[in-house]
Amino acid sequence: MSTGTEQGPHQGPAAGRGEGHGPAHPARQWTTWAPVVAVAVLAAGWGRHLPGPLLAVVGLCLIASVLSAVHHAEVVAHRVGEPYGSLVLAVAVTVIEVGLIVMLMAGGGGDASTYARDTVFAAFMITCNGVVGLSVLVAALRRHRVAVFNAEGSGGALATVTTLATMTLVLPTFTTGKPGHQFTGAQLAFAAVASLALYLLFVTVQTVRHRDYFLPVARDGGLADGPADSEEDHAPPPAARAAWASLGLLLVALVAVVGNAKLVSPAIEDGVESAGLPQAVVGVVIALMVLLPETLAAVRAARRGRVQTSLNLAYGSAIASIGLTVPAIALASIWLSGPLVLGLGAVHLVLLTLTAVVSALTVVPGRATLLQGGVHLVLFAAFVFLSISP
Repeated sequence: MSTGTEQGPHQGPAAGRGEGHGPAHPARQWTTWAPVVAVAVLAAGWGRHLPGPLLAVVGLCLIASVLSAVHHAEVVAHRVGEPYGSLVLAVAVTVIEVGLIVMLMAGGGGDASTYARDTVFAAFMITCNGVVGLSVLVAALRRHRVAVFNAEGSGGALATVTTLATMTLVLPTFTTGKPGHQFTGAQLAFAAVASLALYLLFVTVQTVRHRDYFLPVARDGGLADGPADSEEDHAPPPAARAAWASLGLLLVALVAVVGNAKLVSPAIEDGVESAGLPQAVVGVVIALMVLLPETLAAVRAARRGRVQTSLNLAYGSAIASIGLTVPAIALASIWLSGPLVLGLGAVHLVLLTLTAVVSALTVVPGRATLLQGGVHLVLFAAFVFLSISP
């Protein structure tokens, strides 16, 4: 495998429509004004009880914000190249996800103590099974029935994810310092510092030390951008001004995604309660909505044969979700009232262990088929089903 770390102008996700033919006027691009409208709707509806028609408007704004976030993330990624592009979306989504968790925990309620655990574990299962499985499936269907990626980079990312999940979600179940699947103050502080250190180490390895391990690979194992699907794959990178504008709009779109998701969450909670479902289902639904931009971006990358980009998004999101959320929640717990339950129950422990084993078997060969993609999707379906029917 080539060890060069320089990336050609065609690598990274496509920048989106129009990059190779001159940018369209911003007023004509719905991805430019949709996030702004969604934030305006968010500001108008914040703190109010919204009737059904207005909730439908919020839902449309949520969908538009998700699609806008994917577009602007791809523009930024096309400008900076891989793996930086994947990192931008993963970190942006996670930072705002942390804010959502803290807001909901501050709101109190009987389930506030488990909200961080439920959301982080849902993000872990969505990314490591849902996003990975869907990406492998799409790539295997389109790329000679085999999805090819870099085993060194993906294996290191998986090892980091597994370690973080075990330290923060498994150990609290078995520690004896404090009852109820909780860490003591010292244990929580250690887990927070260790999680942040692992996250920073991973980012350093991914972007500096071994950047070539996280670049897309060709079927023969060399670094490549994958076969082209369209003219977008050969479009020149956008100008710096356009990339900065897209970065700003990406952040606006992500704020709109999380904020509007919070606006519709009371309706989801009422529906869950009316259906007699466990309250943890709310965390799963919110995590699914928040992670939609990364999921769509990963699938689009897989369709172009850039499976490594898809795995960067999936595992990078899981690492950021744990590595940034746990330290933030540990700090927030200083002034938040009530317990902080992080330890998983028996069913989720089994699912986490099975996910780690299956993921290792998928990643180690550096090649995957429809079978591996199907196995991950079945694991994801099992997680969703057992969340509904524990």
